[in-house]
Amino acid sequence: MGMVNVDPPKAGDALVNLDEKVFPDHQAREGDRALVMMHTVPFEGSVGLVNMLTTTRIARKGFDTSFVLYGPGVLMGAAGRGFPKVGDEAFPGNLAFNNQMQTILDEGSKIYACRFAMAGLYGMRESDLMAGIKPFHPLDVLDVLIDHWRDGALTIATWTV
Repeated sequence: MGMVNVDPPKAGDALVNLDEKVFPDHQAREGDRALVMMHTVPFEGSVGLVNMLTTTRIARKGFDTSFVLYGPGVLMGAAGRGFPKVGDEAFPGNLAFNNQMQTILDEGSKIYACRFAMAGLYGMRESDLMAGIKPFHPLDVLDVLIDHWRDGALTIATWTV
């Protein structure tokens, strides 16, 4: 059998059908809320960044959006990231979490971080969080879910270890 000669893909090629959208482009209705719960270790997989991008997209559709960091997710909100100095990007993507979280805040969504996970698990202080992230009591992990459930909110909950 001979080798199959197929031109390799090149910059600008579309590898899939980009014109067909299967579902409608839903937008929030008046009063719609959304909640994204993040329990994941930053940089250990794509789920943290993907959910931040999803949170940004949900907010841009008009939802009153909250992003909740609990368990190892609180590490996503660390203000002191960078190397060799805070804010220096040691490698491409090193500050992707901080940059996307800042976009979420700048565009009007709320970000919360669990005080138990911060202090009890990781030795973080509230001052270690990025400006704009609101620390909350660990009992609020359940109550934020109930609060949004009662409003019929769109809820995305991601749990990884």
